[in-house]
Amino acid sequence: MRKHGRTDSNQTRLVKAARELGATVAILSSVGGGVPDLLIGCNGVNVLVEVKDGDKPPSKRKLTKDEQRFHDDWRGQVCVVESVTGMVVLVQEMRDARRPHTERD
Repeated sequence: MRKHGRTDSNQTRLVKAARELGATVAILSSVGGGVPDLLIGCNGVNVLVEVKDGDKPPSKRKLTKDEQRFHDDWRGQVCVVESVTGMVVLVQEMRDARRPHTERD
């Protein structure tokens, strides 16, 4: 299990990019236990995001055992983002997604 509060070096850039694109971001890095680093919301869609540093070699970007277990067991949207470009693509996909119906609609 990773230490609570440890973040990848690009997390701040990815959070800034998501917010500049109009998404809301909750930082979950300190939760630990395999829970992804970020919760991104846009267009009524929420996605849990594990941040990995795309500048590191692939062996250093692998999910930990706890992260992999979380991804395997989670029944909602969860993904890995490694770069600002990846965040742009994710937020655009969220914008294009059909917003789920809620009782307040």
